Amino acid sequence: MNRATSVSTTFAIGGDLLVNRMGYGAMRLTGQPGNFGPYADWEAGQNLLRRAVELGVNFIDTAQAYGPGFNEELIASALYPYPSNLAIATKGGIDKPTPDNIRTNGSPENLRRGCEASLQRLKVDRIDLYQLHRPDLNVPFAESVEALAELQREGKIRHIGLSNVTLTQLEEAQKIVAFASVQNRFSIRDRTHADILNYCTQHNIAFIPYGPLDAHPLKHGTPLANAGGSLQEIGVRHGVKPNQIALAWLLHYAPNIILIPGTTTISHLEENIAAASIKLTNDEMQAASEFL
Repeated sequence: MNRATSVSTTFAIGGDLLVNRMGYGAMRLTGQPGNFGPYADWEAGQNLLRRAVELGVNFIDTAQAYGPGFNEELIASALYPYPSNLAIATKGGIDKPTPDNIRTNGSPENLRRGCEASLQRLKVDRIDLYQLHRPDLNVPFAESVEALAELQREGKIRHIGLSNVTLTQLEEAQKIVAFASVQNRFSIRDRTHADILNYCTQHNIAFIPYGPLDAHPLKHGTPLANAGGSLQEIGVRHGVKPNQIALAWLLHYAPNIILIPGTTTISHLEENIAAASIKLTNDEMQAASEFL
């Protein structure tokens, strides 16, 4: 019998930070171009964030580099004082003085400055999940990780996360501190980091794929390679859109995946969140897995 795959709707980051697996990535609520400056319609951004929480989102991802800083301020202006079950993840280690000038800076001094500034902007005493945005080729990776471990020991960070890392770097970091999450690119079309995801799954580490829709809408009706169906056909069967099937596929793919699709419209937000309720059968998972 072709049964629907059972999928857990929650995951405990670091073993104790329980979140719904359909979260929200706030990066797009920034000025344009280059995610630079404050979001043009601040009130609309606030309304979208509040609607996300109303719909059950309790994991929001941001970063110091988004704005820079303005994205964190928007989240605080919309949601502070925060619901008791809301987890906010942010990132440090990237400086962005202008839209087209992005500088990786993973020095311990800069990570400390960034963390303390994020604490102030988010109006919290401790950040639920603080992530190294990107390894700095000019700073030994171990020094950046140890800086986050020190901030955690001081109580400024609850859980540590890594982003844009290699498997070798994960193994190096594991020798320094117990990190709780990894944020690398991954989607139904781009599975370059499948080895990273497998490592995280084996070690019960949250995997937070950015670009879950491959950074652009999936083409409706694109045929699945070597399969008798398509994302569109599976979507028609469920009464949803192909991009929703792509999100549901990720949730079925591994139990430690937490999704953070971003959007600037409430209608698209609601569409993304609805994808968490889609139950794919084993055959549908197999067919979708062959999509390239």
